[in-house]
Amino acid sequence: MDILMIVPASLIVFALGASIGSFINVVVYRLPAELSILWPPSRCPHCLNQLKAYDNVPVLGWLRLRGRCRFCKSKISVRYPVVEALTGIVFLLVFLLFKVSILTIGYWAFCSWLLALALIDLDTMTLPNQLTQSGLVVGIIFQMVVGYLPAGNGVELVKHLMMGIVGAVLGLWLFDAIALIGSIALGKTAMGAGDAKLAAMMGAWLGWKYLLLASFIACAVGALVGGGAIVLSPKKRGQKIPFGPFLALGAAIALFGGETILSAYLRLFFPVS
Repeated sequence: MDILMIVPASLIVFALGASIGSFINVVVYRLPAELSILWPPSRCPHCLNQLKAYDNVPVLGWLRLRGRCRFCKSKISVRYPVVEALTGIVFLLVFLLFKVSILTIGYWAFCSWLLALALIDLDTMTLPNQLTQSGLVVGIIFQMVVGYLPAGNGVELVKHLMMGIVGAVLGLWLFDAIALIGSIALGKTAMGAGDAKLAAMMGAWLGWKYLLLASFIACAVGALVGGGAIVLSPKKRGQKIPFGPFLALGAAIALFGGETILSAYLRLFFPVS
């Protein structure tokens, strides 16, 4: 793509991502509270006044208001613009990696699901079925579209469909097994059922190979963070830590760098003589 096209296209993609990030903030706040994510329009959670359209511009609206409600002057969490900016950056990275393609549109959706689920898990220690199940279904449909579109090839459609189904089943069984073994070893519940459902969703989008990579990364980072937390604060030993954010991080790393990581692994342990 010509450099003169990349800059404006990147700005448009970032703005789109930031706008989706604004909607993700709504989903994260309202879905666990069992509120409609469509109505009423965005409003201050303190005084309930509806936000003006120009105050609702992603990132810039928060900066313009200096992080406070226009009406009651209550503080607006900095997480709102951070999530909007992060989503914009993720959308931009997906666009730069996959260019103008069906993969870009699909992975925009996948990353949005991951971010929403990670934030909800951080806030509530839950992974809503509405998101994990819908994400799994859309992932399977995505695999079918990717398999069929290039040449209308029914064989590729079935191949990608099976890849998504196998990945989903593997994710569910793998984390159900981990939860069972962990519960037996620890004598208490080691992992919530939502983590297995999230893993199934990831498998539908990524396929079994990248699912295994994402799971390994999630477990490694989770163990590192959990171990570090115990060392720094022994009193918090036994405190539950949401695993969804680590799974989402592992999935994102597998999406953006999975091929490079797996190739490096094969060259290191299975060198071609």
